Amino acid sequence: MKNLGYNLVKVWIKASLYLYHGKIKVSGLENIPKDKPVLFLPNHQSALLDVLLIAVDCVRKPYFLTRSDVFTNRALIAIFDYFQMIPIYRIRDGRDSLKNNQAVFERCAKLLERGEALLMFPEANHNLRRRVRPLSKGFTRILFAALEKQPNLDIQLVPVGLNYRNATAFPDQMAINYGKAIPLQDFIVKNDQQVSIAKIKAEVTGALLHLTTHIDDEENYDTILERLEAKEINFLYPKKVNATIEEIDISSEIPEKAKRKTNVFFLLLKLVFTLLNFPMLLLWRTFGKPKVWEPEFMGTLRFAFALLAYPMYYLLLFLVVGFLLTWSIGLASAFGLFLFNFMFVKSTKI
Repeated sequence: MKNLGYNLVKVWIKASLYLYHGKIKVSGLENIPKDKPVLFLPNHQSALLDVLLIAVDCVRKPYFLTRSDVFTNRALIAIFDYFQMIPIYRIRDGRDSLKNNQAVFERCAKLLERGEALLMFPEANHNLRRRVRPLSKGFTRILFAALEKQPNLDIQLVPVGLNYRNATAFPDQMAINYGKAIPLQDFIVKNDQQVSIAKIKAEVTGALLHLTTHIDDEENYDTILERLEAKEINFLYPKKVNATIEEIDISSEIPEKAKRKTNVFFLLLKLVFTLLNFPMLLLWRTFGKPKVWEPEFMGTLRFAFALLAYPMYYLLLFLVVGFLLTWSIGLASAFGLFLFNFMFVKSTKI
């Protein structure tokens, strides 16, 4: 029964993600081992949205290591536990709380021993900057906790590149690139854990650098990003983006963006979308958007709002129009609005 409920929610969220995004491009699913213990290691940009996008398409049923501060009450703890979310403690949660991670690492080690899949963000924080940040050693502690019990355990590390065109915009487009699985045993140096850790982190970092956009030059980051945007580069294709970065001469003048011709049809479409969805837009901008405390949470909270509010909006439209006119007209109105919104999202290019 638990699997049925989990799968129903997964289908609902997957459908909602694909309706919410203008485009979701997934590649490399064939790289995910189906019968071995797996640790997914993605870059981290857009808070909980990163987790959801991987969870619905990764062909496994992973456990997720999640920041502990969201486990605020018993109800949430029960929900998170149902969806296989495990709290991980950070220094900002209080130095004393870090001792709780030992039990977390042991639990994760047992899951890997059972051949399960885990997901952990090795950067240990989220940030919208288009670069791979230094990896923490937290994920390696889990790996070596598992190897202490089963030294020959064939754990597979799967790097994942998450690429948003504009993570704070709506409707956004994004790409998920699953890299080739990295066999942990290939990077274990006998009797030298520190060297092993360095080799593992270097290998995962190298993989992530190819799977997502990486602007290495932090000092000139804004200048390089400005040049990429002037070229109207498509961030869904990190290989091409990274090749373009290598060719950028920061000493040259920033090229002007080509002026786009005014698309009268799109402006009309956007106006109609605004009018038809005005109650939802007003609710979001009045009560939802002001509660976004970090830009990295914009996509997550806006998606959560749409996920919960829009079914009610369609139902209300059906009931009001059905009561005032006929139920068939009410149904046609709700479905017509749904279809129009779908077409708007899929046709919009940010």
